[in-house]
Amino acid sequence: MSKLNSVAVSVVALIVAVAALVMSLLNCNKKSVDVAETLNNNPEIIINAMQNYEQKMRENALAQAQQLIDDNIEAINNNPDSPVVGNKEGTVTVVEFFDFSCGYCHRLYPTLKNIIAKNPNVKVVLKELSFVSPTSAYAAKAALAANNQGKYAEVLDALMTSNGALTEAKVDELAVKAGVDLEQMKADMNSAKIDQIMKDTSELAAKIQVNGVPALVINGKMVQTLDESVIQSEIDAAK
Repeated sequence: MSKLNSVAVSVVALIVAVAALVMSLLNCNKKSVDVAETLNNNPEIIINAMQNYEQKMRENALAQAQQLIDDNIEAINNNPDSPVVGNKEGTVTVVEFFDFSCGYCHRLYPTLKNIIAKNPNVKVVLKELSFVSPTSAYAAKAALAANNQGKYAEVLDALMTSNGALTEAKVDELAVKAGVDLEQMKADMNSAKIDQIMKDTSELAAKIQVNGVPALVINGKMVQTLDESVIQSEIDAAK
């Protein structure tokens, strides 16, 4: 029997079983009839049961997601190839998965700057993804190449505060204004090391089910928000 046929048979069997159960409730003994009447007269019982089921499913999903983070926490927090801004020895780690072409990531950037300014004990780790636009990979590689020159923070700031869509020419222009040696940057962008960093970040995001950006991991807890107060609350709880 094919897998498709097996599924079809299972569905039919389930329908038959449910039909039989309904008939049993309606036609068997008085106790069964009372159950049916109770459910008919108190439909909130069914609603509450469904809500409890949905809540349990959400809790299970969150637990599974948290386990994925726990299993990969070293790569998330402490990969030596990931750029860091803020206090590199900070006791609270905020990791951001982002894309230079993501509008929401640009909106979050001033918030992260405020968080760093207000929390001298926070280390912010940047994880560059590149799926939003064709320029995303170029910008990410440029920033990582700038990191080799000790200019990551400057290029990050230039790209994230730039108005309008990024182009390769715009990325080059902003990098030069940030003090980067353009020729060296371009050479490093094509290196096997930076290709590997990009690959590792993409694979890590897939492992922990990062399905959109920006995505924050604050001391090992996934947080998806643009609200500074929510981020600060998570940092305070982690201290």
